[in-house]
Amino acid sequence: MTTEQLVTDPALLEVLNAAIEARKQCLQIIDELGLQSQSAGTDLEAANFRMRKQMNAKLATLRGLNRKAVLGVRSTKQETTEARQEIDSLHLQLQNLYYEQRHLRGEIAACEDYDHKYQQLPMVPVDEFLSAHPEHAEASDHDLTIARIQDEHTARQALEEQRLALAKQKDVLVKETTEKKDELGKLDLEIEKWVAAQSNVRKIFDVREAAAAKVAELAREASEHT
Repeated sequence: MTTEQLVTDPALLEVLNAAIEARKQCLQIIDELGLQSQSAGTDLEAANFRMRKQMNAKLATLRGLNRKAVLGVRSTKQETTEARQEIDSLHLQLQNLYYEQRHLRGEIAACEDYDHKYQQLPMVPVDEFLSAHPEHAEASDHDLTIARIQDEHTARQALEEQRLALAKQKDVLVKETTEKKDELGKLDLEIEKWVAAQSNVRKIFDVREAAAAKVAELAREASEHT
């Protein structure tokens, strides 16, 4: 693999091309100096000056490109450092989100496995509830469950009101029954007294009847002797 295939950055390629051109210029000067050692002439100094001037221009261009490349590398390093810091920050945020997600999933699982009291409520079946309340037909499972619980609560409140009303009615009936029992008890005492009094009167009548019968018998016997 050649250097040109390894280097792909445009700025570095420009530096590499300038270095190649400067190298060619240096080799050309070396070749010219070798030729000058074998020949002499008034134009050699001018030719050397011209080639050195071209070489200095190419070296100046190479230095400028090299400085530009160094500054670009520094800038790239700074950008890389900032990008790495940003990536590290994003990675840390991602880790925090991962831990938070795992925590929330644990909380969700705990909530799903929790033995909710509403699951033990003898609520109306879903079909029967939707039949009585068609306005909840498009509701989500969550909203539908809340509506069923509220319906159960309303029904239990109505039953509790009925129970309290029946309890009051029962208290009134128990009170009336107690009063009737007391009245019947008093009436029984009066009847017993009346029966006892009638029994005494009957005894008096029986005694009087027995005395009258005795008198009548004595009178009959007296009339028979006379």
